[in-house]
Amino acid sequence: MPQTSPLYDRDFYAWAMEQADLLRTGKLSAADIEHIAEEIESMGRTEKRELVSRLTVLLMHMLKWQFQPDRRGSSWKATITVQRRALRRHLIDNPSLKASLPEAVADAHGDAILSAVAETSLSETTFPEICPWTFEQIMDEAFWPSESDRLQ
Repeated sequence: MPQTSPLYDRDFYAWAMEQADLLRTGKLSAADIEHIAEEIESMGRTEKRELVSRLTVLLMHMLKWQFQPDRRGSSWKATITVQRRALRRHLIDNPSLKASLPEAVADAHGDAILSAVAETSLSETTFPEICPWTFEQIMDEAFWPSESDRLQ
């Protein structure tokens, strides 16, 4: 029967240190395997949420860049550039997330529209229902959505 540690609910940090020590010393039978597995799965979900979150910020600013050309500024440009760099690093650290990109872009685009509506006061119908850019375009430092793109 798997062990469970009473520390898990009481002091997560102490539990984590205890479990790390048990694993390092090879005392697997004493480890809280079920909770360790849950925490590892949770870490994976956190990495995926980070991907969607960064994509959301990036896409929202790209939408604003495209649909409010008169309000473009260095702040939006910096946000787009920083998010692209952060996403690149995140995917280098977590290459298996690349398989989730189509779903992540679709999820992020929906959230980006809602955020753009809140920040711009433009109607939700102003923005394309489906992300108009490929992931390659989204990440391309030379790509900047233009007002003419939305007329196509």
